[in-house]
Amino acid sequence: MTDRSTKRQKALFDFVDGFIQQYGFGPSYREIMNGLGYKSVSTVAIHVDGLIAKGYLRKRDHSARSLEVVSTNVSASPKQASVSPAKEKWLVEAVNSRFAAYAQHPTQQTMDELYVLIGALKILGLDGAHEAMKSKLGKL
Repeated sequence: MTDRSTKRQKALFDFVDGFIQQYGFGPSYREIMNGLGYKSVSTVAIHVDGLIAKGYLRKRDHSARSLEVVSTNVSASPKQASVSPAKEKWLVEAVNSRFAAYAQHPTQQTMDELYVLIGALKILGLDGAHEAMKSKLGKL
């Protein structure tokens, strides 16, 4: 695969892979959150969605423990910028807020804001969040 993952995605992938090898089933998002020291399940979801979009993980069904490893060829690329978890959370919440606003009242301005914020995720090196939000944008 040519798409490289972020260091956080690599850590999450390694956690999921190790968990499955140890227990024989996938971890819940809350277990991933606790295991990696994240503050919210939504951050886990964004990184999982990014790994799914890149083809490293998949969900068997809609149950809590349905994550499966598809490819073990995950390598971390150096981040382009250093973004604190608090800033990452703020930006992800801002994007989700714009999605909610667009769902309530679709306007071109809100759509433009979504494009800018999702682009910022890419520029800041938050590739997993970028891929997940880009996919969500494509569904609008």
